[in-house]
Amino acid sequence: MAQARVRARSARGESVFGERFAVFAECLLTGVWIAVACLGVVTYPAAFAAGARHLRRRTTHQDGGLRDFAADFRAAVRGGWVVGLAGWAAAAAVLLDVLASRAGLPGGPFVGSVGVFALIGLAVAVLRAAAVWTPGSRWRALLAGAGRRTVRDPAGSFLIVCGLAVVALSAWFLPPLAVPVLGAAAAAAVAVEVRSRRR
Repeated sequence: MAQARVRARSARGESVFGERFAVFAECLLTGVWIAVACLGVVTYPAAFAAGARHLRRRTTHQDGGLRDFAADFRAAVRGGWVVGLAGWAAAAAVLLDVLASRAGLPGGPFVGSVGVFALIGLAVAVLRAAAVWTPGSRWRALLAGAGRRTVRDPAGSFLIVCGLAVVALSAWFLPPLAVPVLGAAAAAAVAVEVRSRRR
């Protein structure tokens, strides 16, 4: 299969470096699309789902562009906005835990730490669910499967956490850079899910 792809690339006159650079550039462009789609505040799961599906198409040499991304986003946002709302509610609960731990309440630091780790796990599960989303998928089923994979595949989950850390560090050092890097986080989730299926 891999040799067939190399032969197909050679026939089209593409180098391996050229193809990989094109995928990298597509990740950055997809990050911009994801950032724009996230402006709806609760639309971030749908934005990542549409971005991940676009990157899956690109890595399998299928056609697709902004119009397909927009169609996928509209399909994903139907149930995805509920997931986005629940994610913000969880983040607010963790913020309250952290504030309680700083106020010196008994057991506060432990509760705050557990809350932060739970929020990170939730973010990983949402990204893993978005990475395998297809039109017609139910978010509840996707999240249930992603939650299991998050626990059973700690190495893959750690890679996604690293991708999220790159986005956070980019936003800290140079805020505009965090926008295209969102595509790299989506690509990391897609790669982790492909790796998980192959295992």
